[in-house]
Amino acid sequence: MNTKTIWSDTVKMPAFPPLSGDVRVHTAIIGGGIAGLLTAWFLKQQGISALVLEADRLCAGQTGRTTAKITSQHDLIYADLINRLGEDSAGQYAQANEAAVAEYARIIDRGRIRCDFTPCEAYLYSRTEASVLMQEAEAARKLGIAAAFTRDSELPFPIAGALRFSGQARFHPLKFLRAVAEDLDVREHTRVLAVEDDRIQAEGGTVTAEHIVFACHYPFVNVPGWYFARMHQERSYVLALQSAWLPRQVHLGVDGDGLSLREAEGLLLLGGGSHRTGENPEGGRYEALRAAARTLFPGSREVGCWSAQDCVTVDRIPCIGSYARSQPRWYVATGFAKWGMTSAMVSARILSGMIAGGVPDWAEVFSPQRPVLSQDNMKPLMDEAGHALRNLARVTPAPRCTHLGCETVWNPDTESWDCPCHGSRFDRKGRLLDGPAQKKCDIKV
Repeated sequence: MNTKTIWSDTVKMPAFPPLSGDVRVHTAIIGGGIAGLLTAWFLKQQGISALVLEADRLCAGQTGRTTAKITSQHDLIYADLINRLGEDSAGQYAQANEAAVAEYARIIDRGRIRCDFTPCEAYLYSRTEASVLMQEAEAARKLGIAAAFTRDSELPFPIAGALRFSGQARFHPLKFLRAVAEDLDVREHTRVLAVEDDRIQAEGGTVTAEHIVFACHYPFVNVPGWYFARMHQERSYVLALQSAWLPRQVHLGVDGDGLSLREAEGLLLLGGGSHRTGENPEGGRYEALRAAARTLFPGSREVGCWSAQDCVTVDRIPCIGSYARSQPRWYVATGFAKWGMTSAMVSARILSGMIAGGVPDWAEVFSPQRPVLSQDNMKPLMDEAGHALRNLARVTPAPRCTHLGCETVWNPDTESWDCPCHGSRFDRKGRLLDGPAQKKCDIKV
């Protein structure tokens, strides 16, 4: 079975050399995924050179495992944001993501980038309840989004209702990023080991930079910032199906077992099975998707499968902006909560604006320095702390994560040791797969 994503299976990304020796640059960007590359691209448009440092190959992390929906429709979020933050802040979030969709269209059109960019509608659907979708439609319209509740659907199974966002899109992310990366300064196979003030210690040498951007999915410097206390990671799964029904639009179910559906490369991408990283000891997530495929799309054939993970903050809003008050020239982009395509574009515009001048008006809602000790966030924050403490206290033969020492859990679906505290992952031999850990772990079981 092909476990490569259809994106990496159909595109060869350009290769770049590793770092060799000591260099001095204006801006250093840690992470060669979509957020890091777009930030470097925007800076280049403004005449500012940036060096991108990637531990592996470009887009080998979560960017290469996306379902690549470009949408401001981020599950059921706008009614909740209005309730918790008010219309002004919720409006900033909506404006930022609507602007991100439009910016993709502008860049792709102006650069004549052939990346299968397809305007479409994005739907949330429920098979059991319509009221939450009606509420979300009203909230989205209040914020200026072209949204409407409907009971009509192209889906080949009955639904109770759906929420339609117009003016959204889908694309091939690696075809897009191959074009974006062409003229950028990149060092691959260059893992960053430590960052102190303006100095980055990496494999192969050091980088001294006026500005440092952490676009590495999960910021690995624990203090300052304390990002490990503000978010967790979640894992989800995708099947690529041949000979299946193909949607013209993109869809996401809001029920507990809701499915994600979109067409790509003539295949149906069927996603679901989300869980907190480190909480899948019994496995079966792929099998649940396969069972759904047999029921909903009889005669379809699986030609690929993969999984990805996402950082989720306690208030479900990404952290984009200054890393910490004590480090005014460090910047961060994290906590995309499964909406990496638009969140990466939002990040690139905010961070390049902070470095070059011209921060968008809607940047405030994403500030990492926003208050998190609100009444609404107190329980999630306490839950995060309690979760970490419980796993730190466990004593079994399982390997310990090299980030903060939490006990890992074997995930049979991905054949990896996953940390339930902060989401680091290791293969059978203890080799690092995902951070925030930076070192391999000792396998004794």
